Parts: sequence; C-alpha cells; structure tokens
Amino acid sequence: MPLTQRKKGAEADKAASDKAASSEEKIVQDGSEDEDRKKKESPAGKKKKKERGGEKGKWSCLDSCCWFVGCVCTVWWLLLFLYNAMPSSFPQYVTEAITGPLPDPPGVKLKKEGLTAKHPVVFVPGIVTGGLELWEGHECAEGLFRKRLWGGTFGEAYKRPLCWVEHMSLDNETGLDPPGIRLRPVTGLVAADYFMPGYFVWAVLIANLARIGYEEKTMYMAAYDWRLSFQNTEVRDQTLSRIKSHIEMMVATNGGKKAVVIPHSMGVLYFLHFMKWVEAPAPMGGGGGPDWCSKHIKAIMNIGGPFLGVPKAVSGLFSAEAKDIAVARAIAPGFLGNDIFRVQTLQRVMKMSRTWDSTMSMIPKGGETIWGGLDWSPEEGYLPSKRRQIMNDSQVSSESGTNSSSSRARVNYGRIISFGKDAAESPSPEIEMIDFRDAVKGRNLANTTCRDVWTEYHDMGIEGIRAVAEHRVYTAETVLDLLQFVAPKMMARGSAHFSYGIADDLDDPKYEHYKYWSNPLETKLPSASDIEIFSMYGVGIPTERSYIYKMSPSAECFIPFQIDTSFEGEDEDSCLKDGVYTVEGDETVPVLSAGFMCAKGWRGKTRFNPSGIRTYVREYDHAPPANLLEGRGTQSGSHVDVMGNFALIEDIIRVAAGATGEDLGGDQVYSDIFKWSEKINLAL
Repeated sequence: MPLTQRKKGAEADKAASDKAASSEEKIVQDGSEDEDRKKKESPAGKKKKKERGGEKGKWSCLDSCCWFVGCVCTVWWLLLFLYNAMPSSFPQYVTEAITGPLPDPPGVKLKKEGLTAKHPVVFVPGIVTGGLELWEGHECAEGLFRKRLWGGTFGEAYKRPLCWVEHMSLDNETGLDPPGIRLRPVTGLVAADYFMPGYFVWAVLIANLARIGYEEKTMYMAAYDWRLSFQNTEVRDQTLSRIKSHIEMMVATNGGKKAVVIPHSMGVLYFLHFMKWVEAPAPMGGGGGPDWCSKHIKAIMNIGGPFLGVPKAVSGLFSAEAKDIAVARAIAPGFLGNDIFRVQTLQRVMKMSRTWDSTMSMIPKGGETIWGGLDWSPEEGYLPSKRRQIMNDSQVSSESGTNSSSSRARVNYGRIISFGKDAAESPSPEIEMIDFRDAVKGRNLANTTCRDVWTEYHDMGIEGIRAVAEHRVYTAETVLDLLQFVAPKMMARGSAHFSYGIADDLDDPKYEHYKYWSNPLETKLPSASDIEIFSMYGVGIPTERSYIYKMSPSAECFIPFQIDTSFEGEDEDSCLKDGVYTVEGDETVPVLSAGFMCAKGWRGKTRFNPSGIRTYVREYDHAPPANLLEGRGTQSGSHVDVMGNFALIEDIIRVAAGATGEDLGGDQVYSDIFKWSEKINLAL
C-alpha cells in the first residue's frame, strides 16, 4: 500500500477515536449534570413533581361513572342482540317446559268454537298511551318532522330534554298549541298498539280479534290528542266529528251491524263526552239527534274506567308525584327534587303537565257524597285480602278482604290529603284547621335566588305555602279549593271544560253545556235501552286512595310539598305504606271509581239512566306471572296489563261476535263494590 494512503488512513482512525472519546466525555458530563440537578432539587420540588405525576394517573368519579354507564350499555345491547337472535318460539318452549302447556290465546280458542267477526270494533285509548308526532316546531327540533315525540323509543327526550318538554307543553293560557308548535296524534291502529317497543297496549287484543277474522276495515283506533280538553279536540282537530263519521261508515259497510266500542282509562270519560256531543245540536254538538247512539252502538265495554276520577290525579297536580315517584324521591332526593344537571326534573314535569287540560278530567267527582268526609268513607274497614297472596292459583280462599280488627287503627280514606300522620288518623274535632283561602299570597324571590323552573307556587310566596300546610286535611270537596289556590291558571281553564259535582236536577238547561258531559253524575245516558254498558277492570292490587304530605325542606325554591314516605303501617296487613293509604283496585283506579256507576248509579232505571240501559260489572282478579318468561302475564289485573288478560279479551271477543252480557254470565265480582256502593247516599 502506498505511504500516502497509509497516512490518510491513520489520520481517519485518529479522528474517529477522538470523536468517540468526545461523545463519551459528553455523556459523562450530562450524567454528572443530571446527578447534580437531582442533588440540588429541593424536597418540596420533588413532592410537587410526584403529585403532578399522581394526578395524571388518578381515577376520577367521572371516569367511574362513564365506565359504569358503558358497561350497562354494553350488557344491555348484548342482551338485546341475544333476545332478537333467538328463535321466537324459544321463550314459549322454555315456559312450557317449566309450567306445562300454555292455554290457547282467546282468539284461537274462540275460532275453534266457530266464532267469527260480526260487529265492527272501535278502540278509544286513554291518557298518555296514544302516540304524538311533530308537524311544526322550533329550531331545536330540526329534523324531527313527523317523528314521534310521545310514544315509540322516546329517543328525543334523552337527546334534547328541554326541547322535548317545550314541544310537549301546551299554551298555559289557551290550552291549545303554543306559537310555532304543532303536535298531532298518530293515526291508525299503530297509534296505540304499543306504547314503546315491547310494551303492548292494544296490540294483544288486536291480534286476538284478527284470529277470528277482524282486520283494519272492521277495527278503528279513535286516536286523539290526549293532552287537550275533550271539547278542544273537536275545536282544533275535529276529532269528535271524525269518530262520528268513521262509526257511521263502519256500520254502513258492515250490513248495518252496530259497533262495539272499547274505551280504556281516560278514554272512558272521553267517550262519555262523545255520546252527549254526538246527539247535541250544532254548533256545540255533532247534531246526530237523540237516537244516534241507539242506531250505531251495540255495547260499550269500558276497561279500567275512572268514571268518578282518581285520587292519583290530585297528587300528580299538587306535587307532580305519585307513590312510585315519591319513593324514588326519598331514595335519591337530589336527583328528582334538586338542581341536578340544571334540569330540575319534577319542576319541569309539573310545569308541563299542568298545561294538559285532560288531567283535570280525572279529579275526583261527587265530593264527600262519593269519596267520604273527615270521619267516614265507603271503604271503611277494608283490609287487603289474604287470598291476594296466592299467585297463579285458580283456587281462591274464601277469606274476605274486609274483616276488620277492633284493635286496628281506623283509616280515614275520605281525607285525601293530610299533612302529618296525626292529621290523617286523629278524630276530626281534635284537628286544628286554619283556613287557607284568605291567605295573602306574595311572590318570593325564588326565581332569582334559586336555580329552578318557575311554577305557580312561586307566586304564592312562603306565607301562602304555609297556609296550605296549616289547613291540615283536605277531602274531595276541599281538594278543589286547594287546587284552585295553588294552580289558579290551570283551574281557570279546567273549570271551563270540566265539572265535579252532583246534579240536583238533570233537566236544568245548564247541564246542556259540554263542561258537564264527561261527569256521569251530571249527565244522562242516551235514550237507547238496547245498548249494554260494561265496567271491566282488574282487582287485587293496592291502589292509591289518600296521602300523607309534608312541606319540602326547600319550600321557597322547589315544589313546596311532597308525600312523606317515612310513614308505614303497624303490620304487614296495613293499608299504609310509604305515606300512601291504599284500597282495592287496579293500581291506578280504585274499585269505587271504576265500578260504582254500573253497580248502582246506572243500575236499572235511574235519573242518570232514564231508559234503563243494562249494565254489568266484570272484575278480573289479579295474578302476576309465574316466571319472567311469561312477560306481563295473561291473568294480570293491572291498569294497562289487564289489556292482555285472556279472560277480559275473551269477554270482548264474544260480545264483538254477537254475545250479550247475560251470555257472559252477568256480573263477575271479587271485591265489595256492591257493599260499598250501598253506603253511598246518592239520590237516584
């Protein structure tokens, strides 16, 4: 190798060696500097740095909530997927393997007997069960044209709750549409076949009618906007005229066979109103004449009808709660009662529901004559029946539900609202009641000092609120004054459309006004002696009858009154639980309201039934499902679930196919409705 090349190579090796040495020296220096920095760093600095590192890895409460919600959603969707993936016959197969072969559905059974479709059938849904869809809305409802805001999945209630509440509310002055908003009832059988996916209302009855030959041309869902007062459904939507025309068409196209009408819940009151409207002269009525009902209606089969109202309506209007909500409120007081997420759930529910005039149709009617006073009630002495504890067993004990014990505390059901247990149970002379009617109202500063939703309670002021509580006890008569005091705007609208008294003289011309038409104690049935009227309802479930209340801790900011869930009965047979006294009923409507008119008020020729229309009481004893695979059960007596009760469906199908009430066996009674009715001193 040439000398020159060897020299250059040596120089390159030396340069590389020097560079490596320089790098090693720099690393050593850097390491020394790091060590010096660590040595110089103060203990406080080390602690602060350690805390910063700890915060970065800390598991917060929000993370836990998100993780929990994610797990619940994942499990829910997995179960939903598995449910939809399994064969439709699998639940029935498992159920039959456990309990034995299931009975044939009523439609299959009666088809084997040779029954076929005969009379056209009209369904009249009740409150909240009919779907409502959006036809016009504000900017926040963009993209929801003709989407259901009520019924279905309720997806929009979760996505945009304040927008949903705004669109579900009516105008607080007129009781009609607010400016720029139009919700309209869904039409057709789908309007109320299911309330939401998997939760049937009319679907089971429709399916069984279809098995004997019924189809859409012989079945009609008389859907209406259940938020409106009954007369306003005609003013805004001409719903009553549409029902009249549709029934006339169905009768005409079915060879003149009269219709069987099946109302449910508030639909019972709505159809009472319709029967007076259709015969009344225009413009207030439909101009059908006094014989329209006789020509077009064979039978009216009322399911769970609140003929005389329900105490549950009072608690809903007074404090936006019933027993279930009150218990939930007690378990989680901050969620429903306070300013969680700035949604103020109960306040918004109250503000919205108080614009729905239909709710006032279910305030108890008949006053103390029907519902009892401070010291008496028709159901006095009632005890929950021991036989109710037998589940899905056809053998029923003969032990009565009215055997009272002399040592048992007396239940004053006539006191619908009491402030404190002493007021609910003490003899009336011992209760000091201060009249609230003359109390001076004064607007407080809650709208500026509390982050809540403005309600009419804020106009009362704390003095007005205290006056209500100091009156102590309210009966069916004074409850009307109470609601007038706490919700004057709502009651001003309601008094123009509904009445709650008992007529002295039904021939008085004032009873020709539509405000009386849905009150069976202030109007006459049609002159149609060939019509049959049935009261069909479940029994065997504790049903709300009266309430113990207290003032809320934050009375100035939130809803000032709430059910006092701390009060319980002394033993397991007590009618008092979670601050609510219960009686026999279907969980929503007490037997007294559902059965009295057919048991006594309309029985035979009375002043309320001058033509002597035949009436029948058909009760269905509640038996819960034996297992989860039975769903909501085929023997349920619950207010909505009774629509799937096989015995009730069979009765309806037989009448629709031509049977009469006598063919069904007349009355079918498990409760003491006839005994309680006799205690009511009503001139007939």
